[in-house]
Amino acid sequence: MSDNKDKPFFVGYLTAPDGLRSFLIGIGIGLVLLMAGVGLGIGATQDDPGNGAFRGDYGRQTVTGVMELTPYPVVRVTQGSEHVPEGHTLMLSAGGKQSLMNRVRDLDGELVTVSGTILDRGELDMMQVRGGQNGIARAEGDAPEMESEDLGRWRIAGEICDGKCLAGAMRPGTGIAHKACANLCLIGDIPPVFVSTQPVEGSEFLLVVGPGGTIFPKSAYDLVAAYISVEGKVVRHGDLLVFHLEPDTAELVQ
Repeated sequence: MSDNKDKPFFVGYLTAPDGLRSFLIGIGIGLVLLMAGVGLGIGATQDDPGNGAFRGDYGRQTVTGVMELTPYPVVRVTQGSEHVPEGHTLMLSAGGKQSLMNRVRDLDGELVTVSGTILDRGELDMMQVRGGQNGIARAEGDAPEMESEDLGRWRIAGEICDGKCLAGAMRPGTGIAHKACANLCLIGDIPPVFVSTQPVEGSEFLLVVGPGGTIFPKSAYDLVAAYISVEGKVVRHGDLLVFHLEPDTAELVQ
């Protein structure tokens, strides 16, 4: 009976007895280290989200170029900035999950000045254009003629993503976990991008449009974020490739 009285006994609302204090501290530290190890282990098994980001460190970028509707708005840069070179073809979007479609319908083929924040993911970039005339306006002068090059019909394997999240608005912006978000962006007419498993004419990323140069069809939304093989025509617009995807030719790749 006296042995039981000498054994420490824990009561939650009382101070831990001396005999149990060291034991409880050790258990607490052990659980913290265990959970930290589990977290590190889970993190180590995940895919690298990549280096895409809003490049606020670039500051606001302003460029001049020829507006092209592919039908998604891009600008063929004729006068670049510190981080956007002359000759580059830059995809454009508005804030959030919104496109510039309503603001640029009458500017196709016109010389324009656009200003905004760059999203950058290596070879892929996009500008989120400022609101109002400070974001996009006609520029003085005549627009030079811009040519495109038909590169023929291709079958390409890879994944369809929304270009804004992929360029850096989300990380990683790819995979099945991002499917719902990507489709919401596409509903808002954010330019979609095909991420090819093999470079096409030296490029891993291609702007995706529907058959005949139409908006990405709703019938193809189920293909987003899946690993697929699909056919279509590829057209070069400056240094940007545009993939005229034909949804009926798509096949899921296991």
